Amino acid sequence: MSRNRVIYQSEALYVSKEAHSDTAVLHEQIERVQSANYSFNISRQDINQYGHLAKLGSLILEAPTVSADFTYLATDGFNERALGFYVQTSISGASGEASFASGQMIETSGRNLFITTVGEGLDNTGVAFGVNTDVIGIGNAYLTDYTLDLAVGSLPTVSVSYEGANINVSAGTSIINPAVKQDTGLPISGEVLLPTATSGESNEIALRPGDVTVDISNFDGITLSDLSGAAEAIHIQSASLSLPMSRTPLQRLGTKFSYARSIDFPVAATLSINAILNETQVNSLSDVISTEDDPKTVTLTLKNPAGGNALVYTMKGCNLVSESFSSSIGSNKSVDLTFETQIGGPSDTLNGVFVSGANISEVFTA
Repeated sequence: MSRNRVIYQSEALYVSKEAHSDTAVLHEQIERVQSANYSFNISRQDINQYGHLAKLGSLILEAPTVSADFTYLATDGFNERALGFYVQTSISGASGEASFASGQMIETSGRNLFITTVGEGLDNTGVAFGVNTDVIGIGNAYLTDYTLDLAVGSLPTVSVSYEGANINVSAGTSIINPAVKQDTGLPISGEVLLPTATSGESNEIALRPGDVTVDISNFDGITLSDLSGAAEAIHIQSASLSLPMSRTPLQRLGTKFSYARSIDFPVAATLSINAILNETQVNSLSDVISTEDDPKTVTLTLKNPAGGNALVYTMKGCNLVSESFSSSIGSNKSVDLTFETQIGGPSDTLNGVFVSGANISEVFTA
């Protein structure tokens, strides 16, 4: 039976533990997904010669780039752990604190992303794969950006971007692995089993903007706006934490695909804040730059409706990059603040972004 259209009801998004993963327990469903986009771009070299106006042909000199990005509602850290980030929980507490991005620094074959679509009019949740199921697979996907967006009147949202090596479509219950062997460019043979879609592992449906706090009080005395206390501090309207992880595809003669996609270091995490300005404080930029500007800590806390911590983002080794004021007729005077820290090594606990979450569900159980 053919479909007339596809809507969000019929789709689900999965991520694998590694590119060669094939069993259902080595795949996790990404929950609370709000949007998903994917595409590929093929770059060709035209071959021309004297005596012939039109090109003789076009050759593909570099492997096509497959791009994917999706957004989901922030909950309690389950999605982040499934995507390979380090999130400290009560079950990982014995391992101590580690950089949020440490899992992304490991040189592996990437991960696979799968977008499944069941028959029209059916919820994907609880439906077993059958003859009316289509699966789009993105192979050897490497994360290139992670962004957390917080704003008044909006649910906290996370956006992630990936670059992959291959994309394919499978039909029915036979799901072909979309990954390739990066040393040879040959496909990884075999089929993949995916778990049945569910409503998710997180205990939270979503988090509310009224339960979000942004603590930048450590920078009081450095800024011109007053950050001295909750009653007198600026009124934050939005905050965006961006962790870009651009990668360079490494290639060599004899293979059509890049044999690795390495992160471009150094990596700088940026926190951008927009707030309504109420009070300024006596200060001078010349005094600020003439004194020792010790790196400081910024904390973003997302609580659940019961008041417990669902997600806590801590930026260590932060510096103030800019402070910008804006005012116009009919609008509140506002201030924009930008903070930045560099990501340290996996064992560096003094610099970078660190995250703790409430979710303790097992990820990739085998």
